[in-house]
Amino acid sequence: MQKSSKESLLIVDDTEINIEVLLNTLDETYSVRVATDGRSALRAVNQNRPDLILLDVVMPGMSGFEVCRRLKENKDTKDIPVIFLTSLSEPFDEGQGLALGAADYISKPFTPELVTARIRNNLELKAHRERLEELVKQRTLELERTKDATIASMAILAEYRDKETGMHIQRTRCYVECLAKELSRIYPDTLTPEAIDMLCQSTPLHDIGKVGIPDSILLKSGKLMDAEFSEMKRHTLIGSDAIRKTENFLGTNSFLKMAREIAEFHHERWDGSGYPHGLKGDEIPLSGRIVAICDVYDALISRRPYKPPFSHEEAVKIITVGDERTKPEHFSPVILDAFRRVHPEFKRIAANFAD
Repeated sequence: MQKSSKESLLIVDDTEINIEVLLNTLDETYSVRVATDGRSALRAVNQNRPDLILLDVVMPGMSGFEVCRRLKENKDTKDIPVIFLTSLSEPFDEGQGLALGAADYISKPFTPELVTARIRNNLELKAHRERLEELVKQRTLELERTKDATIASMAILAEYRDKETGMHIQRTRCYVECLAKELSRIYPDTLTPEAIDMLCQSTPLHDIGKVGIPDSILLKSGKLMDAEFSEMKRHTLIGSDAIRKTENFLGTNSFLKMAREIAEFHHERWDGSGYPHGLKGDEIPLSGRIVAICDVYDALISRRPYKPPFSHEEAVKIITVGDERTKPEHFSPVILDAFRRVHPEFKRIAANFAD
């Protein structure tokens, strides 16, 4: 059945004369339905949600106040404007009605002109509010797109310098998402769905600082000398500084805060042997601790000028048992345990985004 183009009203009143007056006043302008008690009113709303409700307060069984309370507690009906119709005129009753979320309050006896004007005013307010909400949604979507574009464009800079970075970025982002979801059971207040989404969006910038490392070091085919490795370590501070300068345009509470945190701290180690600050344990931000183990895993399974790729099984053994460069004590014990549980998913991710 085609929906009427008229705005819809639900009249809830147990007095026949009131219903008749309202129907005669409103029927030509609006699509009007009638309920004569609270329970039937709630059923009518659930069957076909009206644009506005005219609601009597004093009815047999469920009162208008109770009907209004139930409507406002339901996320699907809470935004329907409710205008109370009642012979009660005490300030307490009016205050109670408005406190329950009613949009307006008309005392009986009423004139048709007054009811018509109040309905029109409240429907216009409702339409204006809905337009504002739509504008807010559009603006929020635009900001999300701007955020994604900013992160993507900055991450592309690193890809231009190091061709191996592209798939590394994709894989690491997916590892981080997998590991963070597993850890959310342990850190539910910190790793909320929104925080995990931000973490995943920020991870691609973890190596952005490599744009400031000379080609002779970044692209060297052999093992780095000590002085060269010291220069390479600076990519954490270069990246953090670059993101911080971008933050100056957006404010310190912008979405780049976590990206800066990751860029600076993803090479810190749980035992304090990492860089650039030698932080230890919980001194390292959680985001840095999560990205650290993901970054090491991907470095191990990837081919580098100075080493062949390790297999997944070899990489897991090196991280969990250790070798001359990587040891279990480099990682948070809690995160290492989570890695042990989810590393098969890491293997699937690596296969999906192979170089």
